[in-house]
Amino acid sequence: MLRYLYADQLDQFPRLADEMFTHRADQFKTRLDWDVSVDEHGHERDEYDALNPLYVIWETAEGGHGGSTRFLPTVGPVMVNDHFNHLIDAPINSPLIWECTRFCMAPGQGANVAAALMLGGGELMNGFGVQDFVGVFDARMVRIYKRVGSSPEVLGSEGEGREQISVGLWAFEKDAQERVAARAQVTPAQSRAWFDRAFGQVPLAEFAVSA
Repeated sequence: MLRYLYADQLDQFPRLADEMFTHRADQFKTRLDWDVSVDEHGHERDEYDALNPLYVIWETAEGGHGGSTRFLPTVGPVMVNDHFNHLIDAPINSPLIWECTRFCMAPGQGANVAAALMLGGGELMNGFGVQDFVGVFDARMVRIYKRVGSSPEVLGSEGEGREQISVGLWAFEKDAQERVAARAQVTPAQSRAWFDRAFGQVPLAEFAVSA
């Protein structure tokens, strides 16, 4: 199932938090060899985790971390402006544009989890009136985006081949959301129920959720 948690809520879900930051360390430091910091607990964190971002997390049937991504409004500090501004024409600063970063998959998870995380992003757009997401991605993600049916508009790139880094912009498209839901193996009604439960709009009611 999808959970929507702000950073100051993570202490209520210690297993999810521990596994999310541990899997981030494994993905970004160990496997991709990015220049990121890992603390004494084996967690990968950066300065943006200290800004109370909103995490969309896929929780497995066993209660563990299946995948996650992080969101921050661009009206405050965001990675694309602070570290990748040379790839865009001007700083991105709008309450209608949020940044999506740290897209992380737990080992052994399939494309349905990646799609579910993107589906969660679509719920944020609907629920909070967000028009676009902006994010930095590497070449490996291009195939994943195409597979789940949610590819961005590329604003700028640097590097070639597997080393290419790009800034992309995702707009909400109803057709794309339906394709992503099908790929995630989650009905739109169930997806909306998870979102409503998190933000107190509509009770989860009788939906039989499963991970």
